[in-house]
Amino acid sequence: MAKSTSAKTAYVCADCGDSVAKWQGQCPSCGAWNTLKAIAVAAHSGAKSKRLVAASAAMSLEQALKLNDDRLQQRHDTQSSELNRVLGGGLVAGSVTLIGGDPGIGKSTLLLKVAAAVGTQSAVLYATGEESVHQIALRAKRLGVSADHLTLLAETELETILEQAERLTDVRLLVIDSVQTMVSAAVESSAGSVLQLRECTARLVEFAKRTHTAVVLIGHVTKDGQIAGPRVLEHLVDTVLYFESDAQSRFRLLRSIKNRFGATGELGLFVMDGSGLKEVRNPSAIFLSRARETVPGSVVTITREGTRSVLLEVQVLADPSRLEHPRRVAVGLDQARLHLLLAVLSKHVGLSLGACDVFANVVGGLKIAETSADLAWIAAAVSSFKNQAVSSRLVVFGECGLSGEVRPIAFGEERLKEAALHGFTHAIIPKANLPREPIDGLHLIGVSHLEEAIKALGLR
Repeated sequence: MAKSTSAKTAYVCADCGDSVAKWQGQCPSCGAWNTLKAIAVAAHSGAKSKRLVAASAAMSLEQALKLNDDRLQQRHDTQSSELNRVLGGGLVAGSVTLIGGDPGIGKSTLLLKVAAAVGTQSAVLYATGEESVHQIALRAKRLGVSADHLTLLAETELETILEQAERLTDVRLLVIDSVQTMVSAAVESSAGSVLQLRECTARLVEFAKRTHTAVVLIGHVTKDGQIAGPRVLEHLVDTVLYFESDAQSRFRLLRSIKNRFGATGELGLFVMDGSGLKEVRNPSAIFLSRARETVPGSVVTITREGTRSVLLEVQVLADPSRLEHPRRVAVGLDQARLHLLLAVLSKHVGLSLGACDVFANVVGGLKIAETSADLAWIAAAVSSFKNQAVSSRLVVFGECGLSGEVRPIAFGEERLKEAALHGFTHAIIPKANLPREPIDGLHLIGVSHLEEAIKALGLR
């Protein structure tokens, strides 16, 4: 007799996608707590699992290196220098890219422009499960884009989308908006469930590798800002991009979290206006929105975002506190790092801000994760505490150790060249970062300890 196909319950981890038969407080695979969710699955009778990856013959590395398939090596120009930068030069044929971001941040707008750009020369299929074809056409009219080879499809069934893509002659790009709305007939669960997400993404990966078609997926995000569904989606795809933005800001930051074909951590900057997303090719000019007159507590530093050096203005406000426990607020900086730098300042410079409320902020909404801005944060704190402004033509960078030493950072010369390009005349940097050859128009001051840096700033 045939086995029963009645539904049974499984528990799937929302972080790693692993499944277990019984609920547990902790996922046995990834160790995350309270991430196991109950889902109903069908008990199929001895059916073999379907192959999700196209079979290929084994070959030696020498044979693989001799392959000369122009289509495999091709990158599709998106007609956006910022997006091309984040992708590492454009969309790679046969790659799968996942783009996440808050609702309304510009994911669909950006990808419609990309689809139109690629569709001027090659076949492109834009499949949406959230909007009608008429709505997409209205957006295209507002953006002023059109393409002879761009096909629109309003569909949520994955098999229908893949069938339509197979029918198109020489398709080069497939856009899925969004992957959470897609359903596969091979899985008996609702759209957006863990099993559906994993199955649909795996089928799309198989299609991309088999047909050498670039596939771009739009992903919803949770309230925590992560792409909805298990993290296994990020492991399946080749590239993961995240849109970042403040609620009140016009600017959109597109960051590369994972990229098998380019640099990880690369940053692209866009601005949203009535005609859609426009790229910003000079981010430093945007973030250096300084007042005409220098003010205490403001210092310019240079951070590294992927392969790009970006000048940023960091601000610190140190104000005598009226509270028993002074406040420490950090925006764009890790708060624990702020406490550490204030402790180093007190110990090795003899300047204690223990009785002051200290507020630290990065102008423009960007977050600084690297330690290269340590010296700039301390300089801004001393400037605010002493109510003395530093020169507006001065740039500061360097890592501060717990013993008060100023340590060198990576890509020091590239940062200095970016500062000189924007008209800065002086720089206080770690002594080990002094270049062998002088940089035109830039006077360099190398320091090895915090006390030297404070003296060079003229704040003693």
